[in-house]
Amino acid sequence: MKKLIIFSAPSGSGKTTVVKHLLEVMQDELSFSVSATTRKKRQSETEGKDYYFLDEMVFRNKIENLEFLEYEEVYKGLYYGTLFAEIERIWATGKAVVFDVDVLGGLAIKKQFGQQALAVFLRPPSIEVLMDRLRKRDTEVEHHLQERIDKANFELEFESKFDKVIINNILSQTLMDAEMEVKLFLSI
Repeated sequence: MKKLIIFSAPSGSGKTTVVKHLLEVMQDELSFSVSATTRKKRQSETEGKDYYFLDEMVFRNKIENLEFLEYEEVYKGLYYGTLFAEIERIWATGKAVVFDVDVLGGLAIKKQFGQQALAVFLRPPSIEVLMDRLRKRDTEVEHHLQERIDKANFELEFESKFDKVIINNILSQTLMDAEMEVKLFLSI
């Protein structure tokens, strides 16, 4: 069966760290879903590896042609989304697709694929710990930090809609738990 693994979490919960670990230790079984975006390519980024960079008109045409599994207009004219073609590309290699997406995007993918998808919610041990992690990133100005905390509180309300919840308190344990859940899902 062609499978999908979805990791969703509030920003700062560690989902990118967990997904990178899984891709490293399970590289023969998993492949990362590269998103499409309308934002400008950064100098350090590679087309098709970091993102598929599309102009807004092309992105909108793909929306009209129902080429996206899910997409979101984050800010006016700034879109991110998952192309069906990306999923098919990964499945053609015999691997399961791994997503690192926001909570609502993760639930949209799960709804569409049902039992083919494992939806994992990665939860911080507390909002206080999450705030501390975001502050330590040192990329947040205080009003943006508060926006992220407000969004995290909203996203935490959806935890019960996921197949599995992993609390990211001790990273080594979190990585083992994630690996175990993914291996179990792939074995059935």
